[in-house]
Amino acid sequence: MPNRCVEKPLLAATSTPPAWQRDTLRLTLAGREFVLRRDQDMEALWESLGREGFGEDERMPYWAEVWPASLLLAAWLGARRAEIAGRRCLDIGCGMGLSALAGAACGARVAAVDHEEAAIVHAARNAAENGLRLDLAVMDWRRPAFAPASFEVAWGSDILYETRFYDALVPFFRQLLAPGGRIWLSQPWRQVSEPVWGALAADGFRVDKLHEESVAFASTRSTVTLYEIGL
Repeated sequence: MPNRCVEKPLLAATSTPPAWQRDTLRLTLAGREFVLRRDQDMEALWESLGREGFGEDERMPYWAEVWPASLLLAAWLGARRAEIAGRRCLDIGCGMGLSALAGAACGARVAAVDHEEAAIVHAARNAAENGLRLDLAVMDWRRPAFAPASFEVAWGSDILYETRFYDALVPFFRQLLAPGGRIWLSQPWRQVSEPVWGALAADGFRVDKLHEESVAFASTRSTVTLYEIGL
């Protein structure tokens, strides 16, 4: 795998990592403050999850938390403002919308999708809270809602945390990218995800490792790596 890592940290070092204050999270990324709000945290949603949430298409409420991978991705987008401004971009698995908002703040025309309707509801509220526009849709990766070659740039944070997602995402990647397009994936280190990058290369994708950084959020710290995927 080609390696062209950026060594300079993208996130400012602070003595106190960002954390939720009740239902509100304030983050300063790329020189701008973002405000996120949520109705319930992941723990409360997990407790209320019905048996249907554990079926083949399990609907774990991961969207109700901000993860270190999304912080690094949002900072990366801020640092790549000139590369996305004015472009049609896609946020894959947007959750509450942090990385989508970071892209929109840089002038990108962002479509953001998530499998969970509750995530899209929160992303819409957060877009309004921050005075930014997003085109939002509930969407299953296996049933794309976009015409082929719709996007010049796409991104996602921590979307390969289960191996079963690979078979759905590969054809989706092929369909959505315009010629010369690229995908930025922000991924914490997990043993289950390690074979993905070699598999993508074997399936004809170009895989570049762009950046790696230790990221803290609340009581969590993860080593997160940013990859660029292209055809």
